[in-house]
Amino acid sequence: MFVLTEFKDTVKIKPWNFQKKLNDTVTDELNRKLANKVYPNVGLCIALHDIEKIEESYVFPGDGSSHTTVSFRFIVFRPFMEEILIGKIRNCSIEGVHVTLGFFEDIIIPPNKLQHPSRFDETERVWVWEYEVEGGDKHDLFMDEHEIIRFRVFNEIFNETSPSLANRQVASGTEKSETKNISPYTLMGAIDEPGLGCLTWWENT
Repeated sequence: MFVLTEFKDTVKIKPWNFQKKLNDTVTDELNRKLANKVYPNVGLCIALHDIEKIEESYVFPGDGSSHTTVSFRFIVFRPFMEEILIGKIRNCSIEGVHVTLGFFEDIIIPPNKLQHPSRFDETERVWVWEYEVEGGDKHDLFMDEHEIIRFRVFNEIFNETSPSLANRQVASGTEKSETKNISPYTLMGAIDEPGLGCLTWWENT
């Protein structure tokens, strides 16, 4: 679920931070710049793990800040494909079951990846697994909000959300709401196998 990823970046340090230890300042700047941000095709950056190399610092004419190239490793959230995760149901919609891990919420289990057969209850706004019991009778198992759910990651989607793209998309007021809903990183989950789904389903099996 978490991986160590190597980066190389230039850190800009303001003059009023020169009195601090260089390692401490670099650490603060890298966490401020990357923590809780999605790096395209890498994942969600969590926190700095360690600094591997700090190169010479330079001050350019007309700029009082120092610029230092740093090689470092960052803890990144990026589950591998087919990994089994446990989260909590955030809500349900016609698009599927939306799941949160607490620190990451852009997870969706689409209808075709739910236990079969399942239906969307418009009144309760939940998905329901029509579980067939002995004798052919069906028992409705609801996927309620806040239920703990076990799912398998089968796909990931990275979206371009740069300011330039956003500006083009919100040029017309009709597209503004759609732009706000773009997630830079989305995980696609599946519960269409035995043992997956709400944990309460399998407690007595």
